[in-house]
Amino acid sequence: MPPLVAVAHGSRDPRSAATVAALLDVVRVRRPGLEVRAAFLDLSAPRLGDVLGALHGQGHRAAVVVPLLLGSAFHARVDVPALVDEALHRFPRLSVAVAGVLGPDPRLESAAVDRLLAAGVRPDDHDLGVVLAAAGSSHAPANAAVATVARRLAARYGWAGALAAFAGGAGPDVPTAIARLRARGARRIAVASWFVAPGLLPDRVTAKARGADPTAAVAAPLGPAPALAEVVLDRYTAARNPMDVRLYA
Repeated sequence: MPPLVAVAHGSRDPRSAATVAALLDVVRVRRPGLEVRAAFLDLSAPRLGDVLGALHGQGHRAAVVVPLLLGSAFHARVDVPALVDEALHRFPRLSVAVAGVLGPDPRLESAAVDRLLAAGVRPDDHDLGVVLAAAGSSHAPANAAVATVARRLAARYGWAGALAAFAGGAGPDVPTAIARLRARGARRIAVASWFVAPGLLPDRVTAKARGADPTAAVAAPLGPAPALAEVVLDRYTAARNPMDVRLYA
């Protein structure tokens, strides 16, 4: 099996790399014998090009890069392909397949709800307004995909409402989403996380949520959830075997 290179965004916050490492430990347990390596786009080491170069130097002739990204925004559409192309020019005997991003996928939605439950939220609370907080992008379809997930969760659980909010890029931000949910009749507020790992942006989300509503329940990022590890392995398998592609609503 070609090695799986899981590439995350990277952060100066050490909790981010530690969470990625914990997630990949779960991946290894679920696929014994598969070589799994972590890489980062920026701010953390090792960088993607360095990992691919190390694999080439160790005699590997193929690898599968799986972006640990929840949506198809700039990093997935531009940064990852550019770094892979650069590596292929440096190491022409290395073949690299790039998997699709992790979202959308119903298992990620379930993992986000599990994090809400761990924060003390009741799934059958019909007075609950839920903010699904994500990084945000200048690429409108990526933001729209998060909004679709929020609507799907609201319909599934019968909450008073659910809205996407973004830490950066296009709005709404978290306080605006909370105000809109309150206006729709939500008596309690919870913030679900559409982040893989802790870091600057999730901390910003928490601070803004607490500032807007000190009583709001704020969920942790998805982290090393077994469901997330399953999706990583499915993306690896689909990229390794292009005819074996699973489609998710």
